[in-house]
Amino acid sequence: MPQFLPLVTAELSAPADPRAAAMAGALAAQYPQAARAVLFYGSCLREANLDGLMLDFYLIVSDYPAAYGKSWLARANRLIPPNVFPFEHQGLIAKYAVLSEADFARLNSMEADNVSVWARFAQPSRLLWAADDLARQRAIAAVAQAAPTLLTLAKPMAAGQGDALSLWKTGFTLTYNAELRAEKTGRSLSIVDADPDRYRRFGEAALADGLPPSLPDTPARWRALQRRGKRLSVIRLAKASFTYAGGIDYLAWKINRHAGTAITIKPWQRRWPLLGAVTLLPRLFRGGAIR
Repeated sequence: MPQFLPLVTAELSAPADPRAAAMAGALAAQYPQAARAVLFYGSCLREANLDGLMLDFYLIVSDYPAAYGKSWLARANRLIPPNVFPFEHQGLIAKYAVLSEADFARLNSMEADNVSVWARFAQPSRLLWAADDLARQRAIAAVAQAAPTLLTLAKPMAAGQGDALSLWKTGFTLTYNAELRAEKTGRSLSIVDADPDRYRRFGEAALADGLPPSLPDTPARWRALQRRGKRLSVIRLAKASFTYAGGIDYLAWKINRHAGTAITIKPWQRRWPLLGAVTLLPRLFRGGAIR
């Protein structure tokens, strides 16, 4: 009898802050022809007071033309998923990423060519809004692939430590090295240490159900994921200078966090954000965030 899917379903269905749930519904209402599901994730899940925090959502849509029409945003979302936008509702602020149902399923699975989505959804999240039961079931099925993907890729790298918590810690350490992350060294381990019971239960259930087949050369796969992941992070930051309101300021904020810089945006960089982004991104390399 499967053990893992019921755990994922229960966690996604658990209560969340009512203000976050209201925000998810308001976000879906911005895309009436396309919205399929809204998921809430990240550190704000653990916070009792959301005021002044930046909440994180994923908006799952039926497809990109339905979300954007014939806009260039649809092409950008398809070619370099996801698009990221700011959102405000009833005094709360958030950023949300947009993915199609098909891309959300793919990027949580072993087919993903980067860690961005499955590394996040192997961690706790909440499904706060769904268009209908089919949309809910598709979102749950997609999220249920994330942890098995992480554990499968971590297992050959865990130096013989096959217990569930060791696999989680190995996996998160590897994923943190495959993206631009502002958090201090050791943050990947603290994810598991913050709720070891949750990760033990989820890990043991995934192992009991059986993981997807391991790849023949997992170390090479991780090297490829790390190279591609950091470069994708740079490309997404450059794209955000257009898709994100005040995007050039958002880009500078991200670079300052990642590279320890103190960039101040000049007026001409706001006027020509793409050129401004091109001039800012080398600071990531000089700061050592990209290797």
